[in-house]
Amino acid sequence: MGAWSPEQWMHYFGRGLTYEHFLEEYGTDADRRAWQAVYERVLLTDGQRQVLHSFQRDVYALCLASAWCGDCAAQCPIFARFAEETERIRLAFIERDAEPELRDYLKVNGGHRIPVVVFLSEDGYEAGRYGDRSLSRYRYLVERQLGLAVSQPLVDEDTLLRLVTQEWLNEFERIHWMLRLSPRLRKLHCD
Repeated sequence: MGAWSPEQWMHYFGRGLTYEHFLEEYGTDADRRAWQAVYERVLLTDGQRQVLHSFQRDVYALCLASAWCGDCAAQCPIFARFAEETERIRLAFIERDAEPELRDYLKVNGGHRIPVVVFLSEDGYEAGRYGDRSLSRYRYLVERQLGLAVSQPLVDEDTLLRLVTQEWLNEFERIHWMLRLSPRLRKLHCD
């Protein structure tokens, strides 16, 4: 399957739901409580807010997720916090199993892993993908599940959340700067 066109990506983005509508549509009460518990713990630093406020291009973030998924509950509320901080992040959620063609296109390591975020330019070009877990989350799981020491051992859930938040912010910022420096978009915006 070849690369998707901007029209295909924007079609799916347009079918996406807001954070709240996604949880309302697909989440159980227990799912919503799990996501809310993480959402309440996501505290952006002044530096992270400054980064988000520096965005000059719109970043379209299409998140393939499921409300029942623990990895989604642990990470998707972070995206919601980012989008609340700047109108430059356009965030849409799609339930993994509601769109089989998208789910299959976004396989990670041969499986239907989530969450996966597809970053798009304002005119629908794919700028990047990130998911299913950040490096710190993998390190955390390696320690817990395999008993292996990693280069940066994690001591608690709050430390993990801070690290994962920063790693996701790094990716959102990287995409923003890619779009900001894009010759095509600079020509479009005369900047």
